[in-house]
Amino acid sequence: MQKIIIADDTSTISTRDRGLNYGDGFFTTAKIVAGEVEHWQHHKARLIECAERLGFSAIDFTELEQSIKKRIATLSLNVLKIVITRGEGGRGYALPTHSNLTILISVLDFPTHYSSLANTGISVNISPIKLAAQPLLAGLKTLNRLEQVLIKNAMAKQNCDDVIVLDHQNNVIEASAANIFAIANNTVFTPSLEQCGIKGVYLQSLCDKLAVEFKQVSVLELTQASAVFICNSLMGAVAVNRIEQHTFDVPQSQRLLNELLAKEAKC
Repeated sequence: MQKIIIADDTSTISTRDRGLNYGDGFFTTAKIVAGEVEHWQHHKARLIECAERLGFSAIDFTELEQSIKKRIATLSLNVLKIVITRGEGGRGYALPTHSNLTILISVLDFPTHYSSLANTGISVNISPIKLAAQPLLAGLKTLNRLEQVLIKNAMAKQNCDDVIVLDHQNNVIEASAANIFAIANNTVFTPSLEQCGIKGVYLQSLCDKLAVEFKQVSVLELTQASAVFICNSLMGAVAVNRIEQHTFDVPQSQRLLNELLAKEAKC
């Protein structure tokens, strides 16, 4: 069973909802272009994986997709957010015997600053907040996002557009709300997400087009790369112009990525 709520000024959610009380849920955020959800199959796969790994009941995608299609049919450029919780029930942390999913669908304005960042590139510093390791949740976009709240709060005092977030072994993991990948010697690599971090939809779609190596990455290795990018499903891939004091040539970075994509498209 599931209950779909279309978010507006009159929407309500139970004070006993497990998503509200325990963060017992997950979400995805997608780009709406001309009445369609970009990379929908990857967003759908993300929701399915989250539900399976967290022990949720199966999502009725027929109903969900119909509700989304009706809501976004006339939109040209917006943001779709889908939040799924386990609903009400259970004693404390214990799971309910039968769960009734709550699905919240929100449509938001598209961020206006992404287009300018695509042209100028994005400056990043190193966040003082580090991610804890939890392989049971690694890769998933759950509702437990307090680390990201702390990261954004600390970032407000740093002179940069975004930050690189490390784990407690000082491995590079991700940006504040995006993945990181780099190009070196005409190969693409990205940080391993086996212990923490989120495997984003844009990164998944990039793996469909290019051979991407997942491995442990240090900050030094990033600064020695030919090009570094941050990416998510809304902004796409944006070249990094600076990591702390080390600078990159944004047009060259964009050219390297486009050349790799064009080469793979011909294969």
